[in-house]
Amino acid sequence: MKIKQTPLVILNFKTYLESTGEKGRDLAKALEEVSEETGISMVAAPQGADLWRLSREVEIPVLAQHIDPVDAGGHTGSMLAECAMAAGAAGTLINHSEQRMQLADIDNVVSKMNSMDMTSVVCTNNIQTSAAAAALKPDFVAIEPPELIGSGIPVSQAEPEVVEGSVAAIKDINPQVKVLCGAGISTGDDMKAALELGSEGVLLASGIILASDPKQALLDLVSKI
Repeated sequence: MKIKQTPLVILNFKTYLESTGEKGRDLAKALEEVSEETGISMVAAPQGADLWRLSREVEIPVLAQHIDPVDAGGHTGSMLAECAMAAGAAGTLINHSEQRMQLADIDNVVSKMNSMDMTSVVCTNNIQTSAAAAALKPDFVAIEPPELIGSGIPVSQAEPEVVEGSVAAIKDINPQVKVLCGAGISTGDDMKAALELGSEGVLLASGIILASDPKQALLDLVSKI
């Protein structure tokens, strides 16, 4: 089922040890608790091996971090859309800067997500790629200049024109596509600024995962909404 509620917080677990296995479960539980306490929609994007377990231990949606543009058959090592769905995934991140894809492959996966009623979140790095992504009809486009990812410098403050320009370009092409802001987001001020620039949520990772108290960091993140 599609994820629709905004404002939205998607936490990409990446491959940090702090978000792997039991620690990944604790992190997903923290997301769930904060969602229940604040009413803000929270989504976990764990590693593929943790999808099945986490989708059954928390009520919040979980996303795959990546799905390959392949059909069932001989594709050893690939993540199949049908497998992610069977594991409980509500959808997937697509074209993250750490897992770039060709435009035709992005289109393939977005189309498959739409046909399966799953959520697609296409990551982009500038206004032009944001506009191109919007034309493919994903559910969300997440703007993440790669040089700011993990930097602690939020794109909403360092490059606000990228966010504003991308929002305008995306809405001009497809008003149904929702916009997320990523890269460097970690505080309540960051999220407030991202929403004021026209985004409808955030995609983040290390600012929460590596915090000494991830739940408190999540509460702080949504404290100014």
